[in-house]
Amino acid sequence: MIADDDEVTRSGLRVLLAAQPGIEVVGEAVDGVEALEQARRLRPDVVLMDVRMPRCNGIEATRQLLGGPAGPAGPPKVVVITTFENDDYVTAALGAGASGFVLKRLPVQRIAEAVRVVAAGEAILFPAALRRMVAARPLESAEALPRAALTGREEEVLRLMATGLSNPEIAASLTVSLETVKTHVGNVLTKLGAQNRTHAVVIAYESGLVVPGFAG
Repeated sequence: MIADDDEVTRSGLRVLLAAQPGIEVVGEAVDGVEALEQARRLRPDVVLMDVRMPRCNGIEATRQLLGGPAGPAGPPKVVVITTFENDDYVTAALGAGASGFVLKRLPVQRIAEAVRVVAAGEAILFPAALRRMVAARPLESAEALPRAALTGREEEVLRLMATGLSNPEIAASLTVSLETVKTHVGNVLTKLGAQNRTHAVVIAYESGLVVPGFAG
């Protein structure tokens, strides 16, 4: 589902995404209030959510959508999409529970890939944006990350997550099976109390396990 107050942008995204393999656009919304109503009625797998919208902005709509009662399949995943490369938006989107953050200027194939990745249960990570965001905030004590609870392999997986690698890429890097990586990622999220992969990476940066400039 696409939520954007600009009709030209919304229509363009609908036509371009609907032409991508494996993607069906089931609905549109012109503001945050309608986005909540439509998402709860249509139950899409993914909501592509603009930030600046009237009545209720995309960040608040994301927070309400993901924090409210979920349907049988759970709440939809949210990819926040905006024209503005603003670290405050990244921080707010992650805090609201969004699984991804993309820019409208990206090629439609990249936006479509973001939708597919998030629909598959992963998150769209932008390590450079995360590093800038965390570098601008005071680091909390390393106690913020219960590192003793993570095994050595789980810490290794978390570091690779911080570089933006997907599960298949992590599996290839560590020469282990995809199922093994999924198990490690699930354990990391549970032990850190993280909402999603992006949240786990933020915790890793803030705790000092991963530092700005880390490249794998």
